[in-house]
Amino acid sequence: MADRYLTVAQVAELLGTTERFPRRLIAERRIVFVKVGRHVRIPESALDAFIDANTVQPIGDRRSSLRRAA
Repeated sequence: MADRYLTVAQVAELLGTTERFPRRLIAERRIVFVKVGRHVRIPESALDAFIDANTVQPIGDRRSSLRRAA
């Protein structure tokens, strides 16, 4: 199955940010991108990998891990 290539505007919309954020990710080389002439495209799989790498999992039930004072 072929990967979809997204514009900066599409990536910003999917992330719920302005276009400045994906452009900063590209400038800092924090996400994979493809240059087609002067156009920049981000593979959908690269966006998924970026989201997975930056997802923080919850710790769990904090009440059970707290000790009671004596």
